[in-house]
Amino acid sequence: MSKKISYILIIIGGFVAIYAQAKEEQNQLILIAGIVILMLGIYSISRNIPSKTNQEDEHQNNL
Repeated sequence: MSKKISYILIIIGGFVAIYAQAKEEQNQLILIAGIVILMLGIYSISRNIPSKTNQEDEHQNNL
């Protein structure tokens, strides 16, 4: 997934979750769907971030 799509998913998921939470009668299904969309966007962005331990290991090997 591209970064633009991931950011759009995060925004849409956050908006849907807040919208479902703001109503007097909360619709649990809409809230869960919003959270799932939000987490899908966050996961796809965080998947591309390299682990910090790998960077430290490479740095120590280069010394």
